[in-house]
Amino acid sequence: MTSAPELTVLQVPVSDPRVRPLLRELGQEYSTRYGKDAHAEISRYPDEEFTEPYGGLLLLLLERGEPVAGGAFRRYDATTAELKRIWTHSAHRRRGLARRVVAELEREAGTRGYRRIYLTTGPRQPEARGLYLATGYTPLFDTEADPETIGPLAFEKHLTTEAPTGKAREL
Repeated sequence: MTSAPELTVLQVPVSDPRVRPLLRELGQEYSTRYGKDAHAEISRYPDEEFTEPYGGLLLLLLERGEPVAGGAFRRYDATTAELKRIWTHSAHRRRGLARRVVAELEREAGTRGYRRIYLTTGPRQPEARGLYLATGYTPLFDTEADPETIGPLAFEKHLTTEAPTGKAREL
């Protein structure tokens, strides 16, 4: 029986060369689903918003030193982090890596004092919608409506203040 390769979680700046596959594949994915102007979504926020001094973070999951998944958050408001750029390499999908990225981002947001996560995903991304519903996010839209009539699909999740022991953690 072969065990799964170990994954390394690494916090990196957007300028790190290992982030290029994330940005390239997200750009291609957005363009395929939404047209040429979708690349603007990648450049909507300045890179520094995904750095610690600005209340943000970008992380990668590495397998044997190669990026296989990643994601980021930025400060939305004083108590809310906004998830952005959730990505799994096209050759590594269906392995639960996006769930791992979201869990790591939630954990990091909590350690930085955020109490809520907010995010939006496009109406033509049913995989993302399914991911957020499966990981405990509350939809802020009518889930029975045609997603194309809604526009961006917003979700939120309140982070717990529970310590791993189950006892309330002092803030």
